[in-house]
Order: sequence, then structure tokens, then C-alpha cells
Amino acid sequence: MRALHFGAGNIGRGFIGLLLSNSGYKVTFSDVNETLVGHLQERGAYTVRLANETQDEFHVEGVSAILGKQIDVVADAVAEADLVTTAVGVNILKHIAEGIARGIERRIERGAQPLHVIACENAIGGSTQLKEHVYSHLSEAMQQRAEGLIAFPDAAVDRIVPLQHNEDPLEVTVEPFYEWVVDESQMLPGFHRIEGVHYVDHLEPYIERKLFTVNTGHCSAAYLGFIQGYSTIQEAMAHEDIVKQVEQIMNETGALLVKKYGFDSAEHERYIHKILDRFRNPYLTDEVTRVGRSPIRKLSSNDRLVRPAMQAFDLGLHPVYLPKAMAAAFLFRDEADQESMDIQAAVSREGIDKAITRYTSIPQEHPLHASIAAEYEQLKNQVHS
Repeated sequence: MRALHFGAGNIGRGFIGLLLSNSGYKVTFSDVNETLVGHLQERGAYTVRLANETQDEFHVEGVSAILGKQIDVVADAVAEADLVTTAVGVNILKHIAEGIARGIERRIERGAQPLHVIACENAIGGSTQLKEHVYSHLSEAMQQRAEGLIAFPDAAVDRIVPLQHNEDPLEVTVEPFYEWVVDESQMLPGFHRIEGVHYVDHLEPYIERKLFTVNTGHCSAAYLGFIQGYSTIQEAMAHEDIVKQVEQIMNETGALLVKKYGFDSAEHERYIHKILDRFRNPYLTDEVTRVGRSPIRKLSSNDRLVRPAMQAFDLGLHPVYLPKAMAAAFLFRDEADQESMDIQAAVSREGIDKAITRYTSIPQEHPLHASIAAEYEQLKNQVHS
């Protein structure tokens, strides 16, 4: 079996590629990084190391790579694949869509077997978004032919893979924990099960549980840690006050999840404490700037901070700590991250009230807007210089 995976970075190699290889797939990576592609082509293998006491190692062999800029090569790989997956970032999906579309055209013309395309991104409905991008490159007639042959099941993925600088450019260190959940109801009959994947009939509870707990908590730790001058998540999570605030934030999203989906409250509390332990992992060095980057995306109305806060408010819950996390996000600054610099410029130019509305889409008359603004005024003088 052949799998084509878009994104040969740390997550692609250390998470998705590893599981696909363990499940019997011969993995081909598609990436725009020529150096990385060259290394994979030359060696055809790499090592994954777990961030645990024993530093367990896994050797992934029999892999290959292609350059994502070569659309025809990409299209041929899609046409010949038994499975297509991505881990490129939701904002990059539109850039890989043309190659996937051309590959779908070729495989349909050749009478190929059905294909699943799974976007493994930190986003709600990532595969659905990818399908929209792909279908924008297909004629209406080809779209009709693709229905029933090409499926885009949504997925939720969870594994902490920090930035790293290993002597071996292909080696990647990942945390031991992982979760990959796929919506089985969106899959075609007779699909091959991937070892380590959890298949469910209703994905939304799982993807929101992960997004509103792991991602919300993680970026909150980054933004609160930044204000205190910490450079890593592990340093921030050694500060008891930050731990308490992050836990309170996840308690607020947890109350929403329990009320919305009927999760068992005691079980969800255990889930929260497991995640806090993951953030503390002493064998990981996860930079605050990595976790906090792209704050415009993280503050958008459909993402990890605003979406749970608004949903909680609409259900009669009144979050207190989520607005503080959003306020901290407006104070996050990293000169290497353009989104954070754009936010700083907007706040300086037009003030925090207009910036809140601009980036969160929360109207100024909404109570959460006032809470974010008030927290911002309290936090702005606490930023470690």
C-alpha cells in the first residue's frame, strides 16, 4: 500500500508518517523544502525518538519524497496512492489543492480505486476545507465523477512535537502520547484501517474536546508564560500560578464540553490533568514562541479561544479566565512571527477595543469584549521586558 503525505516536517515524520509506516504503508512525503526532500530521497529512512525517560527509538524505513512545487509529479503520486494525508497547517491547504485535484482527475481517468484524503490539521473540519479547495480546481463534471470515489473524512490529531535542532536533520523527537481520530461516517466502504487511529461515527465532540482543551490550554500557557518572561512551556508550567490559570481556563472549556456533549465530568477532569502533565513533560523543550505563534489565527472566531468562549456564553456560562487568555494573546510579541507584529501594530494604531473586534469578531457591545479589554489593561503593565 502506498500513502502520500503532504508535509515532511516534524509532525509529518514524527506522527503521521510513523503511524502510516507502522500500519504497512510505503510512505512518500511531499514538501517544498528541497533540502529536506533531498535527505529523504537519499536515505529513505529516519528515526523517531520519544521524549520519555528511556528515550525509546523507532526507525521508519522505506520512505521516499517528492518536491511539492512539481505539480505533475505530485499529481502522479496522488493518482497512484492508496491514501493521501496532510500535516501542513490549515492555511497551506489551498496551496496543495491543485496537485491533489490534478491527481484525482488522473486516477479517475485511469479507473483507479477509491481514495481517502485526510487532513491532519489543528482545525475543525480540516478535510472538509481541503475538499473545498480541491474542488475549486475541478470542473463540475469531474466533481460529480469524484463523488463516491474520493472521500475527505475529517480528523482530529493530537501530539506535541516541539521545534528541535538535532544533529541528524531527519531525526525527530515527539511526546509519547498521541491521538488520531477519524470520522468513519465520512469514509467509503472497505477502507483499510490505520493502526493507532480511533474511528468514530461523530467527530465533532472529539475534535472540540481536543481543540478546546489541549490547544486552548497550550496557547494559554504560552501567552501567560510570555508575559512572565518564560521562554519554554516547561518553564511556564513550573510556575504554580500559571498552572492554576491554565487549569481554570480548561475547566471553563470543560464545563462547556460537558454541557454541550454530555461528557462525564469526572472523566473530563482526569483528561485535563493528563494534559497538564503533558505540558510539564521534563523531557520536552517546547518554546513559548512556537506554541504562541500565529495569534491572529488562534484569536479568530472559529478557533481555540473565541469559539469556546462564545459557545459557553451562549449556553449561560460566563467564562472569566478565557478572556484573560485572549487578552494575553493580544500582548504576545515575537519579531519572527508576523501575525503577532501585525496585532501589535493594530493595537498601537487603533486601540485595543477596535483590535479585539477586528481579530476576534466579538462586537464591542458583547460582555466578553469588555472582559477582554479589562484583562488587557491589567496585563499590559505586567509584560516582562
